[in-house]
Amino acid sequence: MHFLLFYEKAADYAEREGALRPAHRAHVMAAVDRGELVLGGPLGDPVDGSNGLPFRADTVAVAERFAADDPYVKSRIVVRWRVRAWEKVVGRNAVRPLGR
Repeated sequence: MHFLLFYEKAADYAEREGALRPAHRAHVMAAVDRGELVLGGPLGDPVDGSNGLPFRADTVAVAERFAADDPYVKSRIVVRWRVRAWEKVVGRNAVRPLGR
């Protein structure tokens, strides 16, 4: 299954995240190395501190644990996060592939 983790950062995130960036990136890369985090990065236009992170996992707990353990969340750089199940119907690993 796939899950999407959405982050919303604090208004002053740009001033505060620099000191925690190495720890956050190490956390991100560990999830990539485990095969859980598929992609990552900020959403653009508008650049507002929002992120979308797709996970591949058997349960939602993997994405939830990632968020709870993220240095950005622990330091309140990320002020809100949520996880949604993503039921892929097109592409590799589609859960319920669309017919042609």
